Amino acid sequence: MAAKDKYVAYVSSYTSGLGTKYGIRIYDVDLEKGRLYEKQKVEITNSSYIGISHSGNTLYSITDDGVEAYHILDDGSLEFINEASINGMRGCYLNEDQKDNYLVTAGYHDGKVTILKLNKDGSIGEITDERYHKGLGTAAGRNHVPHVQCIKVSKDNKYVLAADLGMDRVNIYSLNYETGKIKEVDVIHCDQESSPRHMQFSKNGKFLYVCLEQKCAIDVYEYHEENGMPEFNKIQEVSNSDESDSIGVACSALSFSEDYNYLVSSTAGENNAIVFKVDKETGLLTKKIQLPVAGEYPKDAALFPDNKHLISLNHESDSLTFFTVDMDKGTMVMNGPELPVSRPNCIVFHKLNKK
Repeated sequence: MAAKDKYVAYVSSYTSGLGTKYGIRIYDVDLEKGRLYEKQKVEITNSSYIGISHSGNTLYSITDDGVEAYHILDDGSLEFINEASINGMRGCYLNEDQKDNYLVTAGYHDGKVTILKLNKDGSIGEITDERYHKGLGTAAGRNHVPHVQCIKVSKDNKYVLAADLGMDRVNIYSLNYETGKIKEVDVIHCDQESSPRHMQFSKNGKFLYVCLEQKCAIDVYEYHEENGMPEFNKIQEVSNSDESDSIGVACSALSFSEDYNYLVSSTAGENNAIVFKVDKETGLLTKKIQLPVAGEYPKDAALFPDNKHLISLNHESDSLTFFTVDMDKGTMVMNGPELPVSRPNCIVFHKLNKK
């Protein structure tokens, strides 16, 4: 990373009943101090998740009415492009395919996967396919109906993976690149009542990391294709909690550092951030840090692009907290005052283009 690299950070948050209409905040990033400074607020309802196109030109957000697209300007500020319906209840997660031709969304409330066409200018087009998950999971609490919590397109652009927290499984769909249609081809069965919540692929796409909310653990899978079919083989399970009984503790965040050397997770209940070192050859994780975030329910947590600082988005205490981290020593020390943000959901760092 060059010393002169400049970054902004986008933070999404809920708005309903909170006395605010600004669901996305844009911050200038001070890499040396590990702090954020607000530069713009964007009017959008209940931005539950945001993502940036692979081109770096467009930001997409979930909103009450579906999905919205924003052009990312040179200074990192946002300019509204358009919005589109996902023909269902409010979504909770989105992802773009590797060539920015399709936007895929996950529906927690209605158990729905939706595929939308993306246009060359970054605007969102029509729905190309939609699929409701079916079935009854464990008949206890919320886990008796489908809840699609997370959705990812594999790095080889062949498959769409939908983590169903209610059904304890990850549905795998092949993606027809010409038509934008999907077809279910396989399923990863997670442990009963483990609740797969979040997924990330390694940079090379050979490893899949699945964060299990109720089990409070991360499962690691090796991925390859065999006879034109996807194969996911579990190679590791690491715990995010020191408690022998993880009732009352829930795993939430899962984000890679910019260089993919570290994987960050978090737990509600214990309110910890956890940082793992990633072995890029084997895909295996080694825990480096597991320490409190000075807030309630760290819904998202992320390393700054220099891996020397960490931010926690504390959903229940309406705050962002900042830490200086030392991977070798396994330490995480609070770094200045918290920043108030109502019900923050997720953070994305974005490197600005040098002119």
